[in-house]
Amino acid sequence: MWKSVFAAGVLSAAAFGQNPQLELANLREDVRGLTQRVGELSLKVEQLERENSDLRRNAKAADKFVSAAQLREAVDELNRSLRLALAAARVETQQQFNAQLEKLAKQTNDALDSLAKGQAARPAVQTTFAEDYPKEGIRYTVQKGDTLAIIAKKTGAKQHDIINANKLADPSRITVGQTLFIPGAK
Repeated sequence: MWKSVFAAGVLSAAAFGQNPQLELANLREDVRGLTQRVGELSLKVEQLERENSDLRRNAKAADKFVSAAQLREAVDELNRSLRLALAAARVETQQQFNAQLEKLAKQTNDALDSLAKGQAARPAVQTTFAEDYPKEGIRYTVQKGDTLAIIAKKTGAKQHDIINANKLADPSRITVGQTLFIPGAK
């Protein structure tokens, strides 16, 4: 079980930075795996408690062979051992969970830093537009797959004229169905 959780963590770490949704899904899967493991340990504790109860009942029937004090002592020792084992398992599970969470948090921060650097490297958005473009032209409705470069090539117009005529602050954000004025189009 731990090997599969570790393998999932390694796969998550390898895929990190490629797809934030995948990373979130991997983190959720890791948490689900750890939750399942804690649930399994709880079930084992319940099973041992039932077995202890059965032993107590059987001990009453077998009172001829052992004293009640001896049985009580054995059950108490078993309960102490069980509590210690459960506590150790919880600590181990919590440590593994914390380590994985820290690793994923670091990867998330690295990815966010990378995105922030990418945003900082983007060219400034054009906010002023020239008026030195041909005033005659055509109307063009953006089709699926169109970019300004494709539209300029189709119509014989210049990209910067299309940008200025339509006051496009971000030329990469034209949308299908949008109507553009194409100055000097042939």
